[in-house]
Amino acid sequence: MNEALISLQERINSRTAVVGIYGLGYVGLPLALRFCEVGVKVIGFDIDTYKVDRLNAGQSYIERLSPQHIERALAQGLEATTDFARTAEADVLIICVPTPLNSHREPDLGFVIETLTSILPHFRPGQLLSLESTTWPGTTDEVLAPRLIERGFIPGGNCALVFSPEREDPGNPDYGTHDIPKVIGGMTPVCLELGQAIYRHAIRTLVPVTSTRTAEMTKLLENIHRAVNIGLVNEMKIVADKMDIDIHEVIRAAATKPFGFTPYHPGPGLGGHCIPIDPFYLTWKAKEYGINTRFIELAGEINHYMPHWVVQKTADALNEHGKAVKGSRILVLGLAYKKNIDDSRESPAVEIMELLHGKGALVDYADPHVPSFPKKRDYHFDLQSVELNADNIASYDCLVLATDHDSFDYELIQSRARLIIDTRGRLSRQNNVVPA
Repeated sequence: MNEALISLQERINSRTAVVGIYGLGYVGLPLALRFCEVGVKVIGFDIDTYKVDRLNAGQSYIERLSPQHIERALAQGLEATTDFARTAEADVLIICVPTPLNSHREPDLGFVIETLTSILPHFRPGQLLSLESTTWPGTTDEVLAPRLIERGFIPGGNCALVFSPEREDPGNPDYGTHDIPKVIGGMTPVCLELGQAIYRHAIRTLVPVTSTRTAEMTKLLENIHRAVNIGLVNEMKIVADKMDIDIHEVIRAAATKPFGFTPYHPGPGLGGHCIPIDPFYLTWKAKEYGINTRFIELAGEINHYMPHWVVQKTADALNEHGKAVKGSRILVLGLAYKKNIDDSRESPAVEIMELLHGKGALVDYADPHVPSFPKKRDYHFDLQSVELNADNIASYDCLVLATDHDSFDYELIQSRARLIIDTRGRLSRQNNVVPA
């Protein structure tokens, strides 16, 4: 280990190392707060001036992180900035930016590459770079490492490079950032050693693996496992619906088996930034090796179809009530991709709204966690969340329960609604409830 990395290790061990976190969203901000909590100085970088200004004013833009969390972190040394020149002040650089798909459902590393491009003019010997953004196996050593080497920075020589995938689970009260075991792969053994040293301060359990590719594949397997099983149970839901069987009752009964079965629950489609996207990172990369990932792609097709299935069920139910979709007033309950959170990224509820709108419906939504429809690349609704009172509920021709927040008054909803399309199995089977 050369002198620059020895010095880095000493600063990490003494907790005098400064951590720079790039991307202050649902992954980066909780991680920044956790490092602050254990006494590590953090500089948070983001290109969004709104986020930076809110943080520096002690305010939060993520529901589960209160202003008190932000104020405490500021008192512990957190600074937020849009000035990437301050990269030189940090010893550890952690990239937590989105990795979406493009219009052809291919990986889009634009945010990662743009972030790295902004970092490199200020990168110096003795820094550690960690990528947490989910991506295809090989990204760290095929995309990041060459850009460092071009500028004379050699991973394991005068700098360190690791991949350590994020594992945030918003809305899960049992697992915070520090509770979730952290997988880490390094470009070299020295890189891995330094990566473990910094993350050890903030995370209780570390899971070192032999390479960055292994760490990258681990993250994909985790989410593909979920996507495939959700695809299976969504297909089972369609079959059960045709047979007039309650799939939720079936799942509850099957889950009593103490071995060999893990319950997964159907819904209106996949949401969030990981599960709808990550499988396609592997299918894209696998083609380079002449492999067609048919199983993964089939699950993706089923999950992608689910919002369309919900809309068809809605149209059929309205027709049974003598109404067409066109001109009907429809209220979508829940905009977030899962219950009790404010994150609507890739939410199937949004696609359901778009599909209903395309068929001529007058669409509103109600979500206490998302008071205003957020800005999105593909969907544009100028809407505010509707208050769920007795009169409002009764005024709609149909309600579509897309996200079953615990805060919804289901007794009121079921007693006042003319027609409800229940995609979550939350409501009791009554005349005005149609499972979907």
